[in-house]
Amino acid sequence: MARVAKKKAKAKRVAKAKPAAKANTGTSPVVAKAQKAVDSAAKALDAQLDRVGKARARVQKSGSATAKQSLASANAKLREQRLKVAEAKLGLAKASAMDSVRQAEESAKKAVADMAEKLSAKAEKEREKAVKAFESRWKKSRAKADAKKVKAAEKKATAKVKAAAKKAAAKAKALEKKAAVKAKAEAKKAAKAASKKKAVKKSAAKKTTAKKAPKKSPGRPKKSTVKKAAAKKAATKAKKSAPKKSARRGRPPKAAAKKAGARRGRPPKKS
Repeated sequence: MARVAKKKAKAKRVAKAKPAAKANTGTSPVVAKAQKAVDSAAKALDAQLDRVGKARARVQKSGSATAKQSLASANAKLREQRLKVAEAKLGLAKASAMDSVRQAEESAKKAVADMAEKLSAKAEKEREKAVKAFESRWKKSRAKADAKKVKAAEKKATAKVKAAAKKAAAKAKALEKKAAVKAKAEAKKAAKAASKKKAVKKSAAKKTTAKKAPKKSPGRPKKSTVKKAAAKKAATKAKKSAPKKSARRGRPPKAAAKKAGARRGRPPKKS
């Protein structure tokens, strides 16, 4: 009966150890090593229990001193093996505790990193929002300031254009006046030169006419020339025979003119 109970206890320990090993498959190498030591110690303990059971059976069967000595030795080794199992379990507990600390640290680090990432993403979104708001305000303010500057520049440019136009108009007026004076002087000078040229031309024409006058040809003179010469002679005679009078200004008396045979106006036609 005792042997059956021991076998049941052994199966129970193995069943407990296997889930633990499965549970610790994803743990750190230290915990895995400790678990391996526990499993090895438990296996050795089970083997020693078998040896103790066999020794006890031999004692019960024979009752000899050798069998008893073998049982005592097996029990001593069983106690040692139980201590080893206890030590292995303690090491496993320590490794598990340290691993849990490590896992907690990693979890904490991961949580902090996740929070930092979330806060960074949130900060980035808020920064973009703030930048957009600032940019919108800045654009409005800048547009207002630029509009003022443009208006002032337009006003200045208009004033400058007006001043330039006024200056140009005054300059044009002065130039027109100067040109008019110059044109007047030039016209006067040209008129004077033309008058002088005309006089010179007239004088030259007279000289040319005098030079080109034909010589009196012998023979019978023309009737008009004879009449003119007769009229001139008659006038000379009348003047000599007439009594001397005081000098009279103006037109000569008609009678003297008739006596002299002088004729005013167009000369007589040639016969």
